[in-house]
Amino acid sequence: MPTTRPRHLVTETDQVARALDDAASRWPEDKGRRGKLLLHLVEHGHKALLDEADSNRQERRAAIRRTSGALAGTYEPDYLERLRDDWPA
Repeated sequence: MPTTRPRHLVTETDQVARALDDAASRWPEDKGRRGKLLLHLVEHGHKALLDEADSNRQERRAAIRRTSGALAGTYEPDYLERLRDDWPA
């Protein structure tokens, strides 16, 4: 099929074959179409990456909320200015 998009060749290694066989169990309607199974795996793998990134982002934000203000009152209001006074110009 003519296309202007890049094409990618994937060798069906043992690991890829196992993934495609597992995908055939998940999508039996495409069991005989290994290329279509590969596309399913790419789509679901991409979604898993996005979900993982979102989960990580939520965990970082939760950690920030949990620790926000934990050091409040540790330093006196003019501490930074006094510290900078000790630095050479």
